[in-house]
Amino acid sequence: MKNICVFGLGYIGLPTAAMFAHHGANVVGVDVNQHAVDTINQGKIHIVEPGLEAIVKQAVDKGNLKASLTPEHSDAYLIAVPTPFKGDDHTPDLSYIQAVSEALAPLLEKGDVVILESTSPVGATEKMVAWLSEARPDLTFPKYHEPDNEADIFVAYCPERVLPGKVVEELISNDRIIGGMTKESTKKAQEVYRIFVEGELLATNSRTAEMAKLTENASRDVSIAFANELSVISDKLDINVWELIELANHHPRVNILQPGAGVGGHCIAVDPWFIVNQNPEEAKIIRAAREINDNKPNWVIGKINAEVDKVKEQGVEKPTVALLGLAFKPNIDDLRESPAVHIAREMLDIDSAKILLVEPNISELPKSLTAGDLVELGSALEHADIMIILVAHDEFKQLEFSNKNVISFVTNR
Repeated sequence: MKNICVFGLGYIGLPTAAMFAHHGANVVGVDVNQHAVDTINQGKIHIVEPGLEAIVKQAVDKGNLKASLTPEHSDAYLIAVPTPFKGDDHTPDLSYIQAVSEALAPLLEKGDVVILESTSPVGATEKMVAWLSEARPDLTFPKYHEPDNEADIFVAYCPERVLPGKVVEELISNDRIIGGMTKESTKKAQEVYRIFVEGELLATNSRTAEMAKLTENASRDVSIAFANELSVISDKLDINVWELIELANHHPRVNILQPGAGVGGHCIAVDPWFIVNQNPEEAKIIRAAREINDNKPNWVIGKINAEVDKVKEQGVEKPTVALLGLAFKPNIDDLRESPAVHIAREMLDIDSAKILLVEPNISELPKSLTAGDLVELGSALEHADIMIILVAHDEFKQLEFSNKNVISFVTNR
């Protein structure tokens, strides 16, 4: 398995490609983004991830990693492209996976391995196989209900489970679920990941692997929803939620998470809906947790507007509000599904205050926020009447706020 092709060079695909290359494989990374391709081929990266750029540069310099707009024949193909929603009903959009399937199908040869990493609803791997099989009737592909049968192509589903900000470390150390369409597909996929993974390679089938990834993130979503609901209840009862949780967690069998401004990112804010979409009658707790977490930003907006009204009552015609943090979690540049972005966009639309946006990990605002002003923290401290901490970036910890109305929706101490 010395030649590997990785489709999708984003927050998961690029680190994965770099790790294979760092451990001696010849890797072609494929992406539709010309800027990303050019940046990587210069030995640089287009995302923020600690420790990654040095690995990419070394791999590119050695000739083990190159980026391209078009795929090349390889021994193994890994797919790490987005799986967004089609619309407001949270129906999964598998069109990116289908497009990749159509692009790689002409390259397939007997004995090749195809691995889907994209977070997907149960059955997505089987749909991918159907697309590949339709494009290549000359090859045989594995069938989910025939785990012992042989096929020309080996196919598996192997979800990532890494934490942004620690991807380089966790790609190597974390255990990995290897869900083959057949038993032999599982073994072949294990061989691929053993190139650099030091954690355990847990064997299962493709459907169980798909559901395992969704289950992991739905479980976390439910736990976060409990904390977020507690924060709303505590506010109503005039209770300090941070103190409440700290005290409750002294119980030997209680470990309540910390509340925040909502839930974001490409996993927890998305994956549980895949379960709900396929199982609308059964997934009651999972749906409730998603609704609680999705509604938390609106509650935050209400609290901010209440603070704006208080300042207006003090004679300030249009207060200046600084929103600190736009990423979906601390110390990264990833704004996908970020509740802070939703809050900023709504505050800009309401236009009840002048909005200053502070996000130390980006250099320009996304299109949805171009009506706002991206400023340095020092400028926000100088000009804002109200400071709103939405993300616990290191830069915001232990700040000294003098004569400021400060609201923190995260633990920042």
